[in-house]
Amino acid sequence: MTEGWCVMKPLKIAVAKGRLEEETLALMEKAGMDCSGAEDKGRKLILPIDQGRLQLVLAKAADIVTYVEHGVCDMGVVGKDTIMESAQSLYEVMDLGFGRCRIMLAAYQDMDFYQGFGVKTVATKYPNIARGFFERKAMDVNIVKIEGSVELAPLLGLADGIVDIVETGGTLKANGLEEKELIAHLSARLVVNVASMKMRKTEIEAVISRLRDAGAEAGLTEGAVKAVLAGA
Repeated sequence: MTEGWCVMKPLKIAVAKGRLEEETLALMEKAGMDCSGAEDKGRKLILPIDQGRLQLVLAKAADIVTYVEHGVCDMGVVGKDTIMESAQSLYEVMDLGFGRCRIMLAAYQDMDFYQGFGVKTVATKYPNIARGFFERKAMDVNIVKIEGSVELAPLLGLADGIVDIVETGGTLKANGLEEKELIAHLSARLVVNVASMKMRKTEIEAVISRLRDAGAEAGLTEGAVKAVLAGA
């Protein structure tokens, strides 16, 4: 048995189905974890990993921070945007280095978004992120939450600009919009439940170490990760 593991119930790690799931499994395999339990999964939502030491819980991205905060999952892999939007109580211990993109303020190409004194309207899927961004600028805006294609809001005259995730910028350009200001760089992060960090510190530290050694780009330095664990 790998050093640092205890014989007890598996650690549960929640991850969003789809691309994050695939990249997380690839990283786990690189770390020497047996991921054969994730093959031919069918409709199963909880998968055995690393000879049963871990369980991978497949969930919607927006639910992962809830599962981790409430302790039904010990750890989770989730985008930084979800963490920023939810503002829930958990430890963010590692930048996993994949799923990279950015969240931007965008508007029409010929528009100076900050010009004038009128209150602007901003459409977004991320009202908390947008609100925090404009509050830091001491700028009053009306925020409209949109669930679908946010780029439609300026085209239909609903909003002056949008706050949204951007990868290549191709969709913005195709609709006459452009990036105006960077709000944050995003990527997949490893998060941990506060109580689990205290009660299962040795196991969690072993997972972090194996993923880091497999090539994950740590969002915290090795010393900072140890400091978080030591204070847990």
